[in-house]
This record gives sequence, structure tokens and C-alpha cells, in this order.
Amino acid sequence: MSGAADARGANAVARFLRPRSVAIIGLSTRAGSAGQIILQCLKLNGFAGDVHLVGRTGEPIDGRRVLQSADDLPEGVDLAVFTLPAAAVPEAMQACARRKVGAALVFAAGFAETGDYATQDAVAATARAAGLAIVGPNCLGVTNNVDGLMLHMIYARAAGRGVTEGVAIVGQSGGLLGHFQRACDGRGIAVSYVISTGNECGLETTDFIEFLADDAATRVIAAYCEEIRRPRAFLAALKRARAAGKPVVLILAGRSAKARKAAQSHTGALVDDFATVRTQVEDAGAIVVGTMDEATDLIAILQRYPVPPTKGVGVLTASGAYVGLTNDFAADIGLDLPELKPATLKTISDALPAYGNYGNPLDTTAGFTPAMLPGVTKALIDDPNIGTLFISFPISTAIPVKAFNDGMAHSPKPKVMVALGDTWPLGDDVMAAVRESPALFSRSSDRMLRAIALYTRYGRLLARRHVAAAAAPIVGLPKLGSGTQPEWLGKKLLAAAGIRIPEGALTRTVDEAAALGSKIGYPVALKAQAAALPHKTAAGAVALDLVDEAALRTAWDATMRNVRRAAPDVKLDGALVETMSPRGIELMVGAKRDPGWGTVLLLGLGGIWVEALGDVQVLPGTADKAQVMAALEQLRAAKLLAGVRGAPPADVEAVVRVVLAIGRLMQSVPEITEVDVNPLMVHAEGAGATALDALIVVG
Repeated sequence: MSGAADARGANAVARFLRPRSVAIIGLSTRAGSAGQIILQCLKLNGFAGDVHLVGRTGEPIDGRRVLQSADDLPEGVDLAVFTLPAAAVPEAMQACARRKVGAALVFAAGFAETGDYATQDAVAATARAAGLAIVGPNCLGVTNNVDGLMLHMIYARAAGRGVTEGVAIVGQSGGLLGHFQRACDGRGIAVSYVISTGNECGLETTDFIEFLADDAATRVIAAYCEEIRRPRAFLAALKRARAAGKPVVLILAGRSAKARKAAQSHTGALVDDFATVRTQVEDAGAIVVGTMDEATDLIAILQRYPVPPTKGVGVLTASGAYVGLTNDFAADIGLDLPELKPATLKTISDALPAYGNYGNPLDTTAGFTPAMLPGVTKALIDDPNIGTLFISFPISTAIPVKAFNDGMAHSPKPKVMVALGDTWPLGDDVMAAVRESPALFSRSSDRMLRAIALYTRYGRLLARRHVAAAAAPIVGLPKLGSGTQPEWLGKKLLAAAGIRIPEGALTRTVDEAAALGSKIGYPVALKAQAAALPHKTAAGAVALDLVDEAALRTAWDATMRNVRRAAPDVKLDGALVETMSPRGIELMVGAKRDPGWGTVLLLGLGGIWVEALGDVQVLPGTADKAQVMAALEQLRAAKLLAGVRGAPPADVEAVVRVVLAIGRLMQSVPEITEVDVNPLMVHAEGAGATALDALIVVG
């Protein structure tokens, strides 16, 4: 082995998942102990490789010799399973490193999740130097249903063998993974692997995604992450999975402060800013979900239909009330219900009772007969505007199920069928027809509609993906210092990037300010300037709507007094004098560079409302025009931009240009870590947008 490079990556994962020899370290004679369970796992699964036992007993166990130390192992064992308490792990890991063991599975808790980072780091360093791949500590084990191997610390059973087109489930919580495994088993979804990674001091979810992207037996990857230690490698693994056509369903812990605290106590995770992480992993091809139900339902759809649609859903039901509820629910969750083509509506109207009011959602009305359903189903799924067929129907016999099956069997489009009635039992004839159906089956309309909304959004994200071109360099950039830049210098930077700023300049004296005011024309704004004074309004350093020279001189004196009182140690550069901007809609546009995750752009309602309402969309730093337009449409303030109560529409195209210019600026000047333009005053359509304030941070 060559050392650290062998301790991670797809090859190290393969060594762990497909060992030719296994050592159980810490074996006890006590029935039900972790070591005995692992030995039982190997026996139940007919493990054909060499098995080595290390323990304190001098007597053979299961007819096998028990070694007294890991130093007695033969050289080059593929996998060592540690069934030891935490205190004994460091010494055993050192012995395994000396014996050139390939991988280690460490169950013990009591490391970083309890605050003992030092011991965990020392164990990891020992293994890394020897090229030894660790899974854990603080994990439950692994199930490999492809090669027929299970190594679990709590129970033993026979794994599957030869699974194809399966779902691989990987993550830091063994308990949560058990939920998903049972859910998949209950739904008849093939599972290729279940891998509990625990504290991830060695192999990480990143390594497993890299391996699974190329694994022929895996169709969908589901991952639960509490900490992502190597963001760039993680994003590269997601892109690799996307290129291989493998959807990655991702649950990220840490949206709330309490969740971040829980993650730290669980696996010692240091959770990154959620909005940044979510934006970047989605741009790399993952589907981020917020609940276990969303994950389970989405896994089910993707395993059956791994190529997501870009078009919306066609809904077929037999209740006018359900039509209304679905329309409301679709608006809440962002689900697209496309209009049907006239030819489709004619086919449906000709087939169903004449008194129906047909559309999407489609209510067959109470007057339908089973003979009508195949033709109606076929017309709906064949409509060019429809990407997915969703049937939510009261079902008590197999007759409607068979009718739906007949109507949709020909189409490759995704199909979901829900039997209304919650847990009301369905007869054997119904379930037999369901098993023959080309559609995915469920008992919850709400859950499946949420999953379809995520599924369709994912399809559109994949279709909209673009290859970012290198940003053209920006000429005429001012020289920047380190830290927070004063507003006047930040605005020079924006102007060089092509963003409009108010006419004006930095002035050093009141006489300079008065002369400039006369030159550019009143009314003007006056703002005291210093890098150490980013929040000028709170310091009384801003005066607006100064209508003449007298007002400007009075404001100059008052502003300087305010700053001396509020920030006596701040040395001012002078004061910025600018023309007052016409009124418009205030937005906030910004950017943030994370050292691990890269650059994201921010777009939202500006002024004081950005903090009060949090109406913000986050985009990848290389976002294109289509992505920016989509983000604008998702703002709650989108209606303001379209014009309300007689106001003209805002210049949305100008907003897009500003966002793209800031993205280009972040690519061109890697020293910039943060940009905050708030407010960006957006004028009427065709009149542009003006950056009224600018906060730039460097270094």
C-alpha cells in the first residue's frame, strides 16, 4: 500500500464492501455480544474467505483458533471488524496498521460525538498513514445485498445476493438507515447496500457516492449527512453520479440551530451554512429533501423511473372536491398542473358524461363507467404537456385498477396510483391488480404529490444545467485593501463590473461636498465614509433628500458630530455625495464565498425587509440568466416586480444583469469573500436598476 491515498476513494470502499478475508477483533465468548453476532453474520451468509478471531480467551471459538492480539494476524487481511470498547480501539488500530490490514469497521461509540476529537483524530491518523480505510466509529455496520454479506453489530441475518437496479442507502445514522431499509423492504424496492458511516473518521459518504456512481447494481443513491468534511470532493462525487445517471436523494441535517446542535452531539459534526450547501449540492445534481417521508417516496419513484420528467403532472380522480384541494395543494408545494391540449380535452369529453367540466386535475364525475377509464387514462398520459400521470381514486375492487392498467401500460412516462381511503383494507383481487400495474402504488395522495413535485423539479434542474464558461476579466478595477471596503470604493468596484451607481463622488471637506452638489444637481444624499463604518444609518452617518447647499452644509456638520459620538475611534475618509435615486422596488443582491463550498449568489427583497421577511433565493455562483429569472419568480416579492395597484412592471432584465455581473465579479476577483448590494433600487421596465449601497469584504 502507498499510504494515505489508499485510505479513501472508490478502491478503498470496494476493499471494505467485498473483503476476501475478515478478522473479528475483540471477540467474546458471551452469547449475544457484538463479536458473536458478527461471527454469526459470516456463517449465515456463507462467507467463503478466511476468518480470523482475536480475543482474550485461550479456547477455540466455533472450532477456530483465537489469537491473543491483532499483531498475531497474518499480513494483509482485507477487513478487521472491531468489537471493542472505545478505549481499546487506538492500540488495536496500531496493530492492524502494522499487519497491513486493508480496512476496519469500528462500532464503538465514545469518540467525537462525545467531544473526544483527539482520540478519534489519532486513530484516523494511524490508519491513514498505513493506507487503512476506516468505517466508523459510532456506526452499526453494513449490508451488501449484491455480494451477500452482512456485518451488523446488533443482529445477524442472511443478506440478499445478486440485487440489481437497487437503491443504495448510506449515511451517518444507523437508526435512520434502518428506517429506510425497512421502508424499501415493505414496498418491495430492491436495496443494493445499506452502509452506516457513523463519525466518518476515515471513509466518508463522499467516498461511498464515488463508488456507487460506478456500481452496476445501484440505480439510486440515498444519503443522510450531518457533516461533509471535503466539500469539493463531495460535489465532484455528486457530479460523477449525475453523469452516470444515478439520482442522489440527500437528507442534510442542520437547517435549524437546534438541528446543528444535535448534529454536533450525534457525530461531532460541524454543520456548514445550510443554504450555501443546499444550493451547491443541488447544482451538482443531488435532490435535497427535508423529511423521511419525502425521501422514502422519492426513492420509490426514482427506483422505478430513474429519468425524471421536465413537464408537469396530469391528475385523474373522481371527485370535484379533490380537484379543488389538489389545485390548492399544488400551489402550496410548487407543483405544476399543465393545461391539457384541446385534442386531449375533446377525447376526454367524448368519452365521459356530457355534463362534466373537464381539465387538469380531471374529475371523471360520478357518472363514469369502468369502460370509460382506459381511454381517458390513455388520453391524459399521452398529452404532450404531461410528464407524469397521477391517479388518485376511490378503489374497492380490481375493476378500476385493471382499467387504469390498460390505459397506461403502453406509455414509458412515470405513473403513480393512489387508492383513496387511507388504511381501509383492500381485497386480494385489488392487490393482485396493483402488483401487475405499471404504476407505483400508494395510499397517500399528499405524500406522493409532494414527491412528484420534488421529482419534477429535479428533472427541470437537470435539463437546465449549463456548463459555466470562464468569466471574462473585468478591466479598470480599483485597488482593494483587506477586510471591509468603504462604500465609495465598493461602488467603484461595482461600476467597473458594469453595475449602475448614483452619480457622485467621495468628498474630503464640506466645501468639496457643496461644489459637487451644485455640479450633479440637488437633491443629494450625504454619507460619511470609512471601512470601519459599514452600518452608517445606525451611526447617524446618512442624510437624504438634501435640497440645496444650505441643507447639505447643515447635514455635513450634523453627520460628522453623529459619527464622532457613535464611533469616536473611526477615522473617516470623507463623505460620499450622490444624486438621489428615483423611487422603485428595493431588492438585495449579494454574493458569498465559502472556502470549501465556493460561491453562491443571493437575491431577495431588500431594504429592512431582507431581515424582517427573509425573502431570499440562493443561486450557485455560476448561475446563468435562466436560473436568475427562475429565482426571481420564486420570490414572494415577485408580484411587486410584475406591477401591482397600477404600478408599472419593474425592470427585471436589469436585475438579472446585476446578478450576473456580481457573479462575474466573484469569479474575476477571488479575493472578494462577500458582496452586499442593499438596496438595489429597481426602476420601471426599461429604466434600469441602481446600486444605492455596497458592502464589499476582501480576504
